[in-house]
Amino acid sequence: MRGVHRMVRNETYCIDVLAQVSAVAMAQEAVSLGLLDDHLAHCVAGAAASGPEATELKVKEASDAIARLVRS
Repeated sequence: MRGVHRMVRNETYCIDVLAQVSAVAMAQEAVSLGLLDDHLAHCVAGAAASGPEATELKVKEASDAIARLVRS
């Protein structure tokens, strides 16, 4: 984001700034999906070994996170 800010401050051509903003958004999405995948693979799977209550809590956390990602 600092790079985008610098581009704006330096009056970089608008289309080039938009291309960079798009790249940042795609990178954020990739990180978010990776974190969600890690949560499912480790936290939810680990909770499954602890019992149904722990599993339900971790699944709800994941569902809430997915809902936030979809809204953004």
